[in-house]
Amino acid sequence: MSESIKDTINKTIKENKVVLYMKGTPESPMCGFSAKVVQILNQVGAIYITFDVLSDPNLRQGIKDFSQWPTIPQLYINGEFVGGCDICIEMMENGELEAKLNS
Repeated sequence: MSESIKDTINKTIKENKVVLYMKGTPESPMCGFSAKVVQILNQVGAIYITFDVLSDPNLRQGIKDFSQWPTIPQLYINGEFVGGCDICIEMMENGELEAKLNS
């Protein structure tokens, strides 16, 4: 992973409370898992920014290397890697996601 991609990701997750790296956009997700995480974030009223990893191959690989997590989507809250779709679903169901968003 290039230092510039790593630095960009680091800067982005530090400067924004909620960041979602996904396939596609919130209006037009390109995979079911990304669509589900967008749905969850919208349901809990989160304000978040997204990045489409399909539009940038360097970012697509870079975010996987950065988090040491092999799949997309990836959610970051308060500069911390939260997880992918399954983790987001579980956290929403047990109330952890809203607690984290409100911290």
